[in-house]
Amino acid sequence: MVERVLLEGCFPPIPTPFDGNGRVDHDNLALNLEKWQKTPLNGFLVLGSNGEAVLLKREEKLEIWKTAGQVIGSDHLFIAGTGCNSTVETVELTEKGARLGADAAMVVTPYYYKARMDHKTLVLHYTTIADGSPIPIILYNVPAFTGVDLGAETIIELAQHPNIIGLKESSGNVVKMGQVFYKSGHVFQVLAGSGSFLLPALTVGAVGGVMALAAVAPHPLAEIVECFQNGAMKRARDIQLGLISANAAVTSRFGIAGLKAALDLIGMYGGPVRPPLLPLGKEQKATLEKIMREAGILEGVE
Repeated sequence: MVERVLLEGCFPPIPTPFDGNGRVDHDNLALNLEKWQKTPLNGFLVLGSNGEAVLLKREEKLEIWKTAGQVIGSDHLFIAGTGCNSTVETVELTEKGARLGADAAMVVTPYYYKARMDHKTLVLHYTTIADGSPIPIILYNVPAFTGVDLGAETIIELAQHPNIIGLKESSGNVVKMGQVFYKSGHVFQVLAGSGSFLLPALTVGAVGGVMALAAVAPHPLAEIVECFQNGAMKRARDIQLGLISANAAVTSRFGIAGLKAALDLIGMYGGPVRPPLLPLGKEQKATLEKIMREAGILEGVE
């Protein structure tokens, strides 16, 4: 049995920086990780949805994990996003991620043949990966991107596997998160998949979140967790409500281009997105900056 990894706290699915020629910018990747490690973040998901993982070549993924493994300190978790449509390829990538320093792997649901992705198929897929993985596996449910929604029954069955330790639930289905915690919370860790519902998720048993907003607003999100743990619910609620518009701006409203533009605004490196994604226009950037200022995220930023 692989040693259990604790997932409590806040984790950003970090964007992958590209230079002006569209190549992965490893220098700025390292610089961003160094800066993030000076904040209250507990670790990093490298090559999740916000890492533009589906737009990267296999060789690029391995080089990114290599850089991340060299920069992320032992006091922060390194989670590699290894999920592919193929079970075999996911197993291979997970093994490579582990060799490059990952503490755990996050595996998105396979989705191309979505009509065939039923309970039996998904249980076999994840069980095969977990059986062969040298590091713990975290399920990743993001139906907005995949069109596949992991049901509570499937998650609860998979939670019994000793090497499947948690779930990133991005659907916003807090009821499902509560069901999973009620049945499996003694062995299984649930993570909110968005900063928009971190506090509601905590109230039904989540231990933290993997949230795009954490890349640009780590302090207020970490304070929500701390306030919840200390029973300061009014303060936690006030912070949560104040972040809803900013969270939407760097996710559903402006997407990865918005998240990267937000990083540029706070003095980190966001840079360009990879085609077919498009950068924000001038008006969109102005709107994003206004939202971030209203949320207090740009306080102290020149």
